[in-house]
Amino acid sequence: MLEKIREGSQGPIAKVILGAVILSFALAGIGSYLGQTTEQPVAEVNGIKISQTEFNRAFQNERGRLEQQFGEYFTQIAADPNYMAQIRQGVIDRLVQQELQTQLAAELGLRVSDESVRQTILELPYFKIGESFNNDRYLQVIRQMNFQPDSFREYLRKDMTRSQLVSAVAGSDFALKNELESAIALQQQTRSIDYLVVNKEAMQDSVVVSEQEIADYYELNSGQFLSPERLSVNYIELKAQDITVASVTEDDVKAYYEQSKAQYVEPEKRRVSHILIDNSEDDDAAKAKAESLLAQLNQGADFAELAESSSDDIVSGEMGGDLEWIERDVMDPVFEDAAFALENKGDYSDVIASEFGYHIIKLTDLQAQQVKAYDDVKADLRAELEKAEKVDAFYEKQTEMAALAFEISDRLVDAAEAAGVEIKSTPLVALNELPEPLNSPAVITALTSVDLLEDKVNSELIELGNEHVIVVRVNEHEPAATKALSDVSEQIKASLVNEKTSALAKEKARTLFAEVQAGKSLNDVAAEQNLTVRQEAQLTRQSYTVSPAIVTQAFKMAHPTDSAIVELVNLNNGDAAIVALKSVTNAEVADNIDPQIQQNITMAQANKNYMVFIESLKAQAKINLPNVAQAAE
Repeated sequence: MLEKIREGSQGPIAKVILGAVILSFALAGIGSYLGQTTEQPVAEVNGIKISQTEFNRAFQNERGRLEQQFGEYFTQIAADPNYMAQIRQGVIDRLVQQELQTQLAAELGLRVSDESVRQTILELPYFKIGESFNNDRYLQVIRQMNFQPDSFREYLRKDMTRSQLVSAVAGSDFALKNELESAIALQQQTRSIDYLVVNKEAMQDSVVVSEQEIADYYELNSGQFLSPERLSVNYIELKAQDITVASVTEDDVKAYYEQSKAQYVEPEKRRVSHILIDNSEDDDAAKAKAESLLAQLNQGADFAELAESSSDDIVSGEMGGDLEWIERDVMDPVFEDAAFALENKGDYSDVIASEFGYHIIKLTDLQAQQVKAYDDVKADLRAELEKAEKVDAFYEKQTEMAALAFEISDRLVDAAEAAGVEIKSTPLVALNELPEPLNSPAVITALTSVDLLEDKVNSELIELGNEHVIVVRVNEHEPAATKALSDVSEQIKASLVNEKTSALAKEKARTLFAEVQAGKSLNDVAAEQNLTVRQEAQLTRQSYTVSPAIVTQAFKMAHPTDSAIVELVNLNNGDAAIVALKSVTNAEVADNIDPQIQQNITMAQANKNYMVFIESLKAQAKINLPNVAQAAE
């Protein structure tokens, strides 16, 4: 079994799944080794508890993913308690699956090599700047997660080991040639059918809708005929970017340059390499090893070779110890002091002790402090000054505008004059049809408040963004109301006609279907009723010229033998049809199956087998799921 798992984890499908699993684990699980918890567990799997902390972390990650996916609509979705309960349950299910996989991986004795861990670190996007791995970024991220390089590697090793099980199930899966051929033959199968459609429109002459029926329908379904609430709005809008300010002079720009010169100083940078010896287990041995390496360097040994063979920082060690460019206040202070004390390219330090262990640091390149010239930045400085003046003017106008809108709350004229803007108005429109900037949630909330609807006062200042505010007032309001019967009578009549004609069409189709079952041919039935029999000699599952309901039914029907098989089908538009399946033709499968088709079929089979795998683990496990309905509210 172990051999099959290892073989399965090397295929291309496995690598795709392995990457996805590792990324999801890296996002959802980081920090799980930072401490124990005594909280009530959300689940227990074979005696191993899944803590509330783990659940909260995974739930928040899932919530963040959904917010990113649905954007502003997520607030509406999240208001549904049933939907959020499903999300919470889905998170718990995934955590249980992960724990089951971890336990099985430990039972099978699976491990991941140092080289695999190193390669994964190099490929994870969180540690890249652009398209390339950046060691500074790597160290910064793992420190933010309270990891040291060795503990992060072990954390990642555990997740990768667990994911081997997933990749083994999916990656070792394959479809035999006869399975592929059978699947393709079914997908590309064609069927020959005759069918006639009983059209509901043909029944209209026999349908009568009385005024009483219309009135009764109106009475029973009055909620369908509400006219939307409508508003006419007056508003004033102030944006900093629209404010006109006095021109910024050259002297102003030069003075600003002198004041902010420090912003245009590019600090000294140094490119360094290091050899790290971890001292977490035996400090004396680590120090002795570092001093031995320093002695070898003093005797002429190559720094990059020693870093590759001896450094405990595996990632930089593979690159000859290179840490790329560093600046002040980025690395450990002890490390920085030693690195910036080196004077010439090629110099290396003595053994330096830091919180990570013992280092030997080599200076490989340096870039002196640089200052950007005035001419290179004056355009940006001018833009900054102009923006600053606009912002200052904005806040002055905003303060006066807000005060006047509140003090003189029955009109906007005074506030508009103080802000130097025009009063804008809308015609009567439904709430969901309000134009920008009135269609923001904050503005709609204000417009539908009692103060604005009944007292007709100005709203408070509403912020729409950075240096962007608005004040609104309701000019006219039409509440939602049931439309008069006379206004919707024709609409109701059309609906009732549609219902009745559809019922008549289905009833007629049932009658004709009974005649076909009694022995009449479909053509004879059609001729008697002045209907048309249509033919599809090579109907496919992807046919768009035939009603989807007919296609679906045709491919559900059993293969005909001596005579055609006939079925009755109700169509989505209210019509009805009688379908006669005459023959089935399986596609001829080429010897060389298209690789994309082969991959699609194999992946579908792999997904199915993965779910079977998960269910088998659950069936053999002892799983306890306490009540977590209130979790992560």
